[in-house]
Amino acid sequence: MPSFVTVLDFIGTFAFAISGIRLASAKRFDWFGAYIVGFATAVGGGTIRDLLLDVTPPWMIDPMYLVCTAFAMLFVIIFGKYLIRLNNTFFLFDSIGLALFTVVGFSKAYSMGYSCWIAIIMGSITGAAGGVLRDVFINEIPLIFRKEIYAMACVVGGLVYWFCLKAGIEDYLGQIIGGVTVFLVRILAVKYRITLPILKGDPENL
Repeated sequence: MPSFVTVLDFIGTFAFAISGIRLASAKRFDWFGAYIVGFATAVGGGTIRDLLLDVTPPWMIDPMYLVCTAFAMLFVIIFGKYLIRLNNTFFLFDSIGLALFTVVGFSKAYSMGYSCWIAIIMGSITGAAGGVLRDVFINEIPLIFRKEIYAMACVVGGLVYWFCLKAGIEDYLGQIIGGVTVFLVRILAVKYRITLPILKGDPENL
């Protein structure tokens, strides 16, 4: 039976792949291009994390990540008209993927014996880096570099997950609480337009 983290990983892969394919379809990519964007969105953050942790990325061992992205592609093809009408579909799937991948990345690094702050960084990379690749591929400014709360939601969720572990809460409950925290921080930040301060400078001196 797959572990709870594995289930979260596959759900996050599906959600992130849909967010990437959804944006690629808005940019009029063909099926192959949209699949590549979706796959890069889904596995990009985890790949960077695993390279830093000196382990083999799971998609190079398990073909289910390729299959999961293919199912996401099929989902968008079948329900594309409905997804386009719902303007918040990208935001929803992106937030779900961000939340799930944050706890997956944190859990993997922490289980390998790394400290809390390294685990939080790995969780943030897992959650946010795939979205950076997606935005680069579709020629958009990555969300992580805008004033929206994005990677900071991963940091907050990682801290909550760590506090849960230190409080003696069961690991899977800590993952749920941490993931829900990431999701809620992202949702509330966008809804109430909570942003980080913008670093101002003189463009004429650049």
